[in-house]
Amino acid sequence: MALTGRTALLAALGSLPVGIWEPSWTGILAVNAPLAVACACDFALAAPVCHLRLTRSGDTSVLLGDTAAVTLTITNPSRRPLRAHLRDAWPPSSWQPGTDIAASRHEVTVPAGERRRITTRLRPTRRGDRQADRVTIRSYGPLRLFSRQGTHRIPWSVRVLPPFTSRKHLPSKLARLRELDGRTSLLTRGEGTEFDSLREYVPGDDTRSIDWRATARRTTVAVRTWRPERDRHILLVLDTGRTSAGRVGDAPRLDAAMDAALLLATLASRAGDRVDLLAYDRRVRALVQGRTARDVLPSLTNAMASLEPELVETDARGLTATALRTAPRSSLIVLLTTLDAAPVEEGLLPVLPQLTRRHTVLVASVADPHIARMAASRGTTDAVYESAAATQAQSERLHTAENLRRHGVTIVDATPDELAPALADAYLALKAAGRL
Repeated sequence: MALTGRTALLAALGSLPVGIWEPSWTGILAVNAPLAVACACDFALAAPVCHLRLTRSGDTSVLLGDTAAVTLTITNPSRRPLRAHLRDAWPPSSWQPGTDIAASRHEVTVPAGERRRITTRLRPTRRGDRQADRVTIRSYGPLRLFSRQGTHRIPWSVRVLPPFTSRKHLPSKLARLRELDGRTSLLTRGEGTEFDSLREYVPGDDTRSIDWRATARRTTVAVRTWRPERDRHILLVLDTGRTSAGRVGDAPRLDAAMDAALLLATLASRAGDRVDLLAYDRRVRALVQGRTARDVLPSLTNAMASLEPELVETDARGLTATALRTAPRSSLIVLLTTLDAAPVEEGLLPVLPQLTRRHTVLVASVADPHIARMAASRGTTDAVYESAAATQAQSERLHTAENLRRHGVTIVDATPDELAPALADAYLALKAAGRL
């Protein structure tokens, strides 16, 4: 229970003439006694908060940057109408900065024996699960002099999924994939390793594609056409160690890596390949296996939603062993990690032959565009020193990438905005070359 500002104002206004004309206890009592009676009546007429029944419904998931609507249904079983202010509390990251007060507070009136619905709109600023906190209700009487207050806990969770901003590149990549598959008017000859069909020979065809047995049964020369193999296995490995926590622009490297992984997974599933996900630092943080092409994207976004970088050094041996158990047969392993010299040379390079012996390995890394801008800066002493430091960092990164290439690893090193399409292009290039 609590007094309202209206009560304090009435008490102050009543005490002012008493203090001027009759400054005595009798005068104070003459003003405050009727006010106390009015407060008691107002309290008695306010609907009890503890008897209210509250339930939730609405969205359980939302893409980062979009809006989720969570509905709160309030049932008033008492014989008194409910006039209330309500606060639906959620974690601070559930709203854009500065909008939480307007979004979480509501004014509601529920007649006796009826129910009303109010909607709280969330716009989260971070991935992960957002759990509803308590609902605080302050019930007023008709005079709004005194109020009852209580809290209810109504559990509800909204999972904030990765935004998948690279989805805009999907149509162009699918067009290239259809070109590789020979489903467009442009026929790509000689690519792929999986037999597709026979057709009549035309001048310019590779004579090595002639099928002599089929030709013997025909009156014309027949040639084989090929397409990239289907039903290949692709394992996406997210390094969630300390290097993934480094911020590039406004987001951690891990967010850019996840966005690139989602584009590649969607493209590969459309190509008929099987896609699995492994997130690892010193233990398995997420594992998605055996999903169909229709379920792979929802499963991956759901698994990635709660992933956060861990401030520990990634165990490269443990990562390699887990990847080999997850992909026992020949696969494309896409490792989204850093190209910093120390983690690669001390951790990844010693165990890399275990992966390349059986699998095709592709390493994708997020480059910092600020380094390139620093390397090009001139004009002041500080700018020259920054340029020298940036140039050295770039040289070390190129040297690390070259060491990986010597082991047969394909490298994709791009800025956050360019990483997803560059990784998809590398996948298509491997498919066109028949390396999958």
